Amino acid sequence: MALSLVTCADRGWTVVSLAGEIDVATAPRLREHLAATRASAAKIIVDLTDVGFLDSAGLGVLVGAMKRSRARGGTVRLVCPCPQIREVLSLTGVAKVFLIEETVDGAAAGRPVHPEDRPSGG
Repeated sequence: MALSLVTCADRGWTVVSLAGEIDVATAPRLREHLAATRASAAKIIVDLTDVGFLDSAGLGVLVGAMKRSRARGGTVRLVCPCPQIREVLSLTGVAKVFLIEETVDGAAAGRPVHPEDRPSGG
């Protein structure tokens, strides 16, 4: 399945809404898109609401985007209401790196959270 990427501005954040599958075939396109987005935006929300599959290549792209963004003083937050994708994020430890909310509104309003601020259980 293809990956659709739509970018818009929302309350001072750049929101990248994804739909489809993020896998080894689509991850390079996502990486390029996020790199271009980081060039012009410090605060990015990646909306995974319509993502049906996320593999290790996609996880690597998200973590890499966060690391590069933080190195430049920015941040990346995730929107992920899907329990299956949230479980993947949790099991792989990626959930410890990001503020993850169920809606774009929640991600835009959420307080800044860094992994070291999180309780050890979550």
